[in-house]
Amino acid sequence: MMELEKCNILGTDILVTNMQKTVALIEHELDALRGSYICVGNVHTTVMAHDDAHYHKVQQEAAFVLPDGKPLSVYSRKHGFSEAERVTGPDLMLALFARDNGLRHYFYGSREETLTLLREKLTEQYPHLQIAGMVSPPFRALSSEEDEAAVEEINASKADIIWVGLGAPKQENWMYEHKGRVSGVMIGVGAGFDYHAGNIKRAPAWMQKLSLEWLYRLLQDPKRLFKRYFVTNTRYLWLVHKEK
Repeated sequence: MMELEKCNILGTDILVTNMQKTVALIEHELDALRGSYICVGNVHTTVMAHDDAHYHKVQQEAAFVLPDGKPLSVYSRKHGFSEAERVTGPDLMLALFARDNGLRHYFYGSREETLTLLREKLTEQYPHLQIAGMVSPPFRALSSEEDEAAVEEINASKADIIWVGLGAPKQENWMYEHKGRVSGVMIGVGAGFDYHAGNIKRAPAWMQKLSLEWLYRLLQDPKRLFKRYFVTNTRYLWLVHKEK
């Protein structure tokens, strides 16, 4: 695969890119990417990788890590990468769905109800989209036999892209454990399934532009996200400041 420009943020190499370049990279380098995985990085995952040696390895062994969180693209621009832009998981999904490129898409994660809604909405909005399969795995560790059956099902579907919606860090660990076992490229997209199924609303564009999407999500689910956003965001700011 071609040499990629990256910016190291707290020990994790974040791809310097934009949406157009990312879509082109995935389409043009698909054969080279097969069997590997793409992480969608944000402040939360970057701090986790800084603090946890295994998760750092998981991030570093990805084909590349995209700057989903705007603070990552802002950091890159401040450190000499003027072309760095944010590429969110949900937006990347839509950008690839919109292209009539013949790719086959597989969805692994979330709940059955969410996948049903997702299929309905995608079929309506993108009639050309080839959905190779949708699976809601159990919310527990799979046995080796169950896992092998899941891999066989994914490969039998001839999927080009396997969208993994298990949430961080579970989805990244899952992709790492399945590197080289699946015939498509895995992309971890967190709550992307819920966004496009209509279960979660995206923040208004003005909040995204001001890096306030975290606040919008926090207001929607304060109990679950308080620690992630307040504790992790504060730690990120402290670690970045300490670098100076």
